[in-house]
Amino acid sequence: MNKTEELLRKKSPIQIKNKKASFEYFFIETYTAGIVLTGTEIKSIRLGKASLVDTYCTVINGELWVKGMSVSPYFYGAYNNHEMKRDRKLLLTKKEIRALESATKQTGYTIVPTLVFIDDKGRAKMDIALCKGKKEYDKRQTLKEKEDRREMDRAMKVYK
Repeated sequence: MNKTEELLRKKSPIQIKNKKASFEYFFIETYTAGIVLTGTEIKSIRLGKASLVDTYCTVINGELWVKGMSVSPYFYGAYNNHEMKRDRKLLLTKKEIRALESATKQTGYTIVPTLVFIDDKGRAKMDIALCKGKKEYDKRQTLKEKEDRREMDRAMKVYK
């Protein structure tokens, strides 16, 4: 990810994160994918009414799909409102999809969505990561590092 992409994510008004993913998995490689949405879905995402809890991605017939993503129904939507949890197609190049598919065939690897954001043109994008699951001792180590960082920040705050 280059600096312009990083800056774009930071200035995006909507950032829906999967906070549990970094605790549960090691991120090996990250990709940015477009999402195929209906009209009421994008309006609901722009209001921040989406969740990435228990979400994963899978490759079906050479296409990448996100499963379990929850987008709340749009309040002003009428008869054509969308389903809350439906499979949504992700847009990546064939080369990237083939690489992800071959990597997920190995045991222990999966594809997990990490962030949904709105780009500068108003389109919804999703950051996905090829991940390897953490063991229990890795999770304890992550918690210990997080606590150590907090203590260092507190100590630096006192000395400033």
